[in-house]
Amino acid sequence: MEGNKEKHLQENAENEETVAPEQSSLSDNLPASAVYEENNFIDTTQPVWNYSLLSDADVSNYQAGTHYQLYKLFGSHSIQVNEVWGMYFCVWAPNATSVSVKGNFNDWTNHQYELFPRWDKSGIWEGFIPGINLGEAYKYHIVGYAKRALDKGDPFANFWEKRPQTASITWDMYYKWNDAAWMKNRKKKNALNAPWSVYEVHLASWQRPDKHDEETYNTYDEIRERLVPYVKETGFTHVEFMPLTEHPFDGSWGYQVTGYFAATSRFGDPQGLMRLIDAFHQEGIGVILDWVPSHFPYDAHGLFMFDGTHTYEYADMRKGFHPDWNSYIFNYKRGEVKSFLISSARFWFDLFHIDGIRVDAVSSMLKLNYSRKEGEWEPNEMGGDGNLEAIAFIKDLNETIFRDFPDVQTIAEEATDWPGVSKPTWEGGLGFGMKWMMGWMHDTLNYFKTDPLLRQFEQDKFSFSMMYYYDENFMLPLSHDEVVHGKSPMLYKMPGDEWQKFANLRLLYTYMWTHPGAKLLFMGGEFGQTAEWNYKSELQWDLLQFDGHRLLKECITSLNALLKKEPALYVKQFSMEGFEWVDLDHRQESVVVYKRKGKKPADDLLIILNMTPVVRTDWEIETSGKKYKAEIFNSDSRDFWGTGDVYNPEIRCQILDKDQKKYKLTVNLPALGGIVLK
Repeated sequence: MEGNKEKHLQENAENEETVAPEQSSLSDNLPASAVYEENNFIDTTQPVWNYSLLSDADVSNYQAGTHYQLYKLFGSHSIQVNEVWGMYFCVWAPNATSVSVKGNFNDWTNHQYELFPRWDKSGIWEGFIPGINLGEAYKYHIVGYAKRALDKGDPFANFWEKRPQTASITWDMYYKWNDAAWMKNRKKKNALNAPWSVYEVHLASWQRPDKHDEETYNTYDEIRERLVPYVKETGFTHVEFMPLTEHPFDGSWGYQVTGYFAATSRFGDPQGLMRLIDAFHQEGIGVILDWVPSHFPYDAHGLFMFDGTHTYEYADMRKGFHPDWNSYIFNYKRGEVKSFLISSARFWFDLFHIDGIRVDAVSSMLKLNYSRKEGEWEPNEMGGDGNLEAIAFIKDLNETIFRDFPDVQTIAEEATDWPGVSKPTWEGGLGFGMKWMMGWMHDTLNYFKTDPLLRQFEQDKFSFSMMYYYDENFMLPLSHDEVVHGKSPMLYKMPGDEWQKFANLRLLYTYMWTHPGAKLLFMGGEFGQTAEWNYKSELQWDLLQFDGHRLLKECITSLNALLKKEPALYVKQFSMEGFEWVDLDHRQESVVVYKRKGKKPADDLLIILNMTPVVRTDWEIETSGKKYKAEIFNSDSRDFWGTGDVYNPEIRCQILDKDQKKYKLTVNLPALGGIVLK
């Protein structure tokens, strides 16, 4: 791994902030709980020195499930002991009889560098090995339960070899950030009353050096040069990365994690990801990471059977095995596991300055009977189907993140009717900031897939979302899951000929962007990808040579600009005061009208959607409040590859009741089009 080490030091040198191995930044900022060498027994004649960074309080909190900064203590850290530089190692293996460190530095020899078990029988093994440098590949050789010999990666490693290699790498996490302005003001950008339009990205397949070769990846820096200006150009407020935590199998899309404290090495070292996030922040764009505390894979170098028995996972496979994903479920009852997971989430906020986590598969964590038949699960002690330990873990997770980072968000992918997912824990909720609105996604796609002439019979699907919208703080997701496994890309979900498909998709996006709540769109949807997403390839960028696709992207850009410009679309997006149905009585014509409201009536917007391929001229609408004077958005504009033939240069208005401020508007409605009036 010499090449990795040299690259790391070279990049730091270029930033004029070199932290060489003999000047580790960690040792300059040891936690207050660190136990220094005078309190440790050190025999400098031995290959491993008996040395600890952990205090008794650290161990007690770790075991109680209340230590959430373990990344400062566990794993490998370059420090100086007795004026000698080397590497401190710390790992939890409670059923082990022997733990040794091996790597390039000793030709992968077992038992040469034996760690010491702590006297307190905590199951923690640690020690200091002089002379080991940064950039060294290593594993723990564990002799565990029933004398099973295992070679495991470091659960707290910050860097791993690029797959298919599986060793951890000693590393330093120093980085000089340049996003102070963003961090100072991001509370406004990440607030629930701020505009949210999220671009979901799978980094490997957004663009590749060779689109036909799944083994090629752009580096974090190459991605930074391309992706940051693209997201800024299209106007999204945030970007969400599908999991970048280290994972062995590309086909898992990152959702089968082995390195919970490491950015994947597919694109470079951890500082590369830091530079990418930094660049987004400097352009005023927030960054969300997918995070997976629900399950982990059975790869031999990972967490499964870590010390020869069930260490991180439940031993009872009725709780410990995930039938959907052929993976294993964390034992949330175990304090050490809870400390591990919450420390992982906190690590990304602390060291990588992220603005939010989207927590994957929350439903599977909450329910003991998730994807299990009768007899395959056991009720909790109250007789119910809730996983009480997982529920407690989730609440502690959210309380910790919002306590330590009050200017960020946590977002749940939760698909059931579990109450209070995005309500505060002190109100009995789970404490997330937002929840994906899966019901809206299913109903909306089913409605828009319907032949427009038959939509009159499906209007309840369209309007149903507002019946339960105020139960949660919802994010509207059109995610990667909707464009794979035979579901077809967004464009080809739409009925009709080519023009109608594009018109329907522009109409759907107009509805989505003017519906209350945050928005999330998976990459490729913004320009009408014609193939399902394929993680082995890249997006169909060549489609942008065609007007329909290029101008669909312009439609998304305009909707993002509209969202950020018009307060009525976001300041009350989670309040009943921010939305009003105006007309749902024209089912046969499939014309729907609603109002989005701001803090003052002059900010209100009127949205009119014509769901059929029929132009409707002189369409009359009765409403109240302020008069609407201008059409500020029209999805049928020529700028978006629409006809441009049906628009409203002026809004005709007739007073019906001056005292009640009721009046009648007369407008023209484009076929399969949506307009916004102000």
